[in-house]
Amino acid sequence: MKYVDEYRSEKTARGLAAAIRSELRAPWVIMEVCGGQTHSIVRYGVDELLPPGVELVHGPGCPVCVTPLETIDRAHAIARRPEVTFCSYGDMLRVPGSRGDLLSAKAAGADVRVVYSPLDALELATRLPERQVVFFAIGFETTAPANAAAIEEAQRRGVENFSALVSHVLVPPAISAILEAADNRVQAFLGPGHVCTVMGTLEYEAIAARFAVPIVVTGFEPVDLLEGLLMTVRMLQAGRNGVEIQYRRAVQREGNPRARELCARVFELCDRKWRGIGQLPQSGLTLAREYRDFDAAHRFEVAHIETQEPADCIAGRVLRGLAKPTDCAAFGKRCTPQSPLGATMVSSEGACAAYYEHRLLPLTQTRSEAEVLR
Repeated sequence: MKYVDEYRSEKTARGLAAAIRSELRAPWVIMEVCGGQTHSIVRYGVDELLPPGVELVHGPGCPVCVTPLETIDRAHAIARRPEVTFCSYGDMLRVPGSRGDLLSAKAAGADVRVVYSPLDALELATRLPERQVVFFAIGFETTAPANAAAIEEAQRRGVENFSALVSHVLVPPAISAILEAADNRVQAFLGPGHVCTVMGTLEYEAIAARFAVPIVVTGFEPVDLLEGLLMTVRMLQAGRNGVEIQYRRAVQREGNPRARELCARVFELCDRKWRGIGQLPQSGLTLAREYRDFDAAHRFEVAHIETQEPADCIAGRVLRGLAKPTDCAAFGKRCTPQSPLGATMVSSEGACAAYYEHRLLPLTQTRSEAEVLR
């Protein structure tokens, strides 16, 4: 299949890994930013092909994982209201809040529904005019254009019973925060391919210049990642900073101008708290003033929420590249996908979920169990 099979070629992957081994002259710590990259690295054993001198650490690029606990608790408070139909992507239903998750709220009688796009939620609002339909609008810049389009369309059509609980976060401020931290170990980044498809690479060029680091924007298949790592190692060893694009079949320097213009109309920058990381200035998107009537947090007055994080969850350290999931004493024991302590064990892009599914689970399965689950 074009753009799939050739990027999963074992021969090509092993050739790229051999090139990294032969060219490596010093140890380097490289962070893959996106949770989709993390899952591919762990699933295909990309990290196991690398020489010991190349250490991969996992970044905060899982939107479900970094959605702040306060926002999760606000979602639960809204979803439990009798007049509300709460719509979300499936990943968010298992994310633990201070007191349970959205599936628990659904089991207790809340009208919680899984949708596949914000426009699905908007159409539901038109069919249920007696209900307040709320869409959980989370994610990085990748999902922001679709959410902006739904909100703009709701305003155009006058759908007054539709609103969105918005918790968009932006990747560049998170990378800057990692590089500014006193305990930072990261020397280069594999940049987020899907985010850059929308936003382009201009913001990353400024970061690379400011902190003198290489950033290589990659795709998500094994060959993408290994080629990106080879490009990164070559930049590091030559002492070059800047941005290079491995994911050329999808990413252009200027991104998608129409998507960027749409986001600029509907959203505005705001300070945002990241789960496990803390408050980052100008790192989020909130609804612009002219769309504030569609802000669910304002409509349902759930601004003040008291939260409580589990004390033994180290997801914050994992998201900052300071620890691996296996460093956590609760990993695979008290914390599993069935009973998660943190969002990194729930999300399809979470590092803990990736390690559990592709590293821990296969070690504990019999041959027949593995075949059934494959």
